Amino acid sequence: MYVRDAKNREEVWLLDHIEAMGLDETAFRSRDYVVAVDEASGEKAGFGRIRIHKPDDGDPVCELTSIGVLEGWREQGVGAHVVERLVEYAGDEGFDTVYTLTGEGSYLAQFGFRRIESSELPAPLRDRLADKREGVDPDAVPLALEVERFRMPDPLREAFKRAPEARDEVSTDESAEDFGIDSESATYKYDTGR
Repeated sequence: MYVRDAKNREEVWLLDHIEAMGLDETAFRSRDYVVAVDEASGEKAGFGRIRIHKPDDGDPVCELTSIGVLEGWREQGVGAHVVERLVEYAGDEGFDTVYTLTGEGSYLAQFGFRRIESSELPAPLRDRLADKREGVDPDAVPLALEVERFRMPDPLREAFKRAPEARDEVSTDESAEDFGIDSESATYKYDTGR
């Protein structure tokens, strides 16, 4: 199992799973995502995104968002490693703090994320919090993590190492659906603005 940058051709796969899981797809760009992949089968197990907000009147802000793990891969450390990769990316880009707006605060607390007051959020994220609460996540609360304080719990690291064990063989054949083509009508499922 490993985590890599998403590829452009995975836009439809990402959008399908984001929609199915009820996650936030605001300002979607596949290049902002990472994907967890099983080395043996090539099966995609999970994904997540770092969104960088560049306000006109301030410093850029880094938001962790849209973390999703496919049903058969849950409880195996996949989400934890997606979070780890995204926090590393944020640090590599020069961010000291990563913010997230989520109703899943207890999950992220194990990595060092702490709840903060809405008033402590950078301006671009205060509006995002209101939008998330009105839309996809009514229970969203603001969390922050200083990048150097990230920690990976040992049980999650070990679970990720063992993730492919006891999995059935999965076909990696690509279909028209994987590329966003509705095979019934020969049209594209999503408008990606191209």
